Amino acid sequence: QVQLLESGGGSVQAGGSLRLSCAASGDTHKNYCMGWFRQAPGKEREGVAAIASDGTPSIADSVEGRFTISRDNEENTLYLQMNDLKPEDTAMYYCAASDRLIWVGARRMDPNDFAYWGQGTQVTVSL
Repeated sequence: QVQLLESGGGSVQAGGSLRLSCAASGDTHKNYCMGWFRQAPGKEREGVAAIASDGTPSIADSVEGRFTISRDNEENTLYLQMNDLKPEDTAMYYCAASDRLIWVGARRMDPNDFAYWGQGTQVTVSL
């Protein structure tokens, strides 16, 4: 089992920045893909960014150029740097780890491919 714990969410004004962290513990699958999803009220969970164990990233079109995903395999930590935040970025953000995917493009991120999930951290962006 893998346990994931997110932190770093909060409330910011548009144009601001936040850095989300996700600490992994337990039987971590360092060779597999990790990612960030988000879910706004009344909407489906969507993939935001994914990253392979070698650091190869993939970013969703909606956040391209503003968000950066990274991971520290030694520290078992996943990050999401979010800059130039917009009100439409408001959502619950979830860290997820796959138990079978090496890498996946952000456009193809499917929650069903990720076996392990954190509890989520809220990001609220106001005008």
